[in-house]
Amino acid sequence: MTGILSPVFTQNPLRSPLVLLWLFEWLSQFYSPFSAVSSLTLRVLLAVLTALGISMVFGGRVIERLRALKYGQAIRNDGPQSHLAKTGTPTMGGILILGSILVTTLLWANLTNPYVWILMVVLVIFGAVGWADDWLKIKYKDPKGLIARKKYFWLSVGALFVGVSLYWIASQQPHVATAHAMQDLLIPLFKNVSIPFSAVPLGLAFIIFTYFVINGTSNAVNLTDGLDGLAIFPVVLVAAGLGVFAYVSGDFRFAEYLHVPYIAYNSDVTVVCGAMVGAGLGFLWFNAHPAQVFMGDVGALALGAMLGTIAVMTRQEIVLFIMGGLFVAEAVSVMLQVGSYKLRKKRIFRMAPLHHHFEEGGWKETQVVTRFWIITIVLVILGLMTLKLR
Repeated sequence: MTGILSPVFTQNPLRSPLVLLWLFEWLSQFYSPFSAVSSLTLRVLLAVLTALGISMVFGGRVIERLRALKYGQAIRNDGPQSHLAKTGTPTMGGILILGSILVTTLLWANLTNPYVWILMVVLVIFGAVGWADDWLKIKYKDPKGLIARKKYFWLSVGALFVGVSLYWIASQQPHVATAHAMQDLLIPLFKNVSIPFSAVPLGLAFIIFTYFVINGTSNAVNLTDGLDGLAIFPVVLVAAGLGVFAYVSGDFRFAEYLHVPYIAYNSDVTVVCGAMVGAGLGFLWFNAHPAQVFMGDVGALALGAMLGTIAVMTRQEIVLFIMGGLFVAEAVSVMLQVGSYKLRKKRIFRMAPLHHHFEEGGWKETQVVTRFWIITIVLVILGLMTLKLR
């Protein structure tokens, strides 16, 4: 369904509560080019550069602080033996990524936009759960971390918060067509085909589906984060791809032309995507092989949850499945391995998640990472192609 009606929210960044934009508005009285900062495109680019700069400038200091606190990674005994050499490498580096995203978003996004605040709450909740998990692993030198039921309880709270919040926002729209477009599941490659989640009372179908998308993506990214640089660059690529969908969905002209729902809230979701791209690239500088720091659960759980949330906001959950195919494959490999061993006492893969399977097959760590990056680039391109192939 094409969203031809605008939500209640109206985009006016120069009147949003941002100190920087107020400053540039005032400066534009004396030098007109400063008014260009109100442009969404420019703010996205500035978000990329700001987050990149913050993570690059403070990365070394964060690593040194983590070393001083002895926040070293505990390595699984049942993993590849080559990984034991990584024992003690600082972990919890995800706080650098999340901090860069948070500061950048507060600087360049329109803070009257509820979608921006939902994403920041997701960052905090999932980041806090990941931090607790990492801290317990460090404290007790045990890679198991937070008790599973506590971990998934709080992850569930975060995912349900998103589902309920987005449903409530949709239900407040003055036009039924807009409310439906904000809930129904789009089917890529078709112009006007969707699964009508909005037909289920109280948004139950939408909320439940949102819950599984966010938690599934969060845990899938976490499972992927097992080799130097393996998870963070695909996160950057998928965030950039979803940012394109957010930009298109938030602009009436592009949305109408490309037959995607027009949801004005998504305009500044693009700024958050830009912040994720910049922060991720800055972190990769330190996470590239041989890694000086690992992101830990604090980064992986939060980044995965944010990707899932952005996909729901843009109504591109299936496209996320395509672009994030690497994350899907990693998660599925674990489920198949566990299921097969429990049912047949036999393993399907040499070792799970999938990246360990290839390591055990003789691939070097850098080969696995680079080849998985290439696969992700191809998948993101395929996802972007669905914008036009309808």
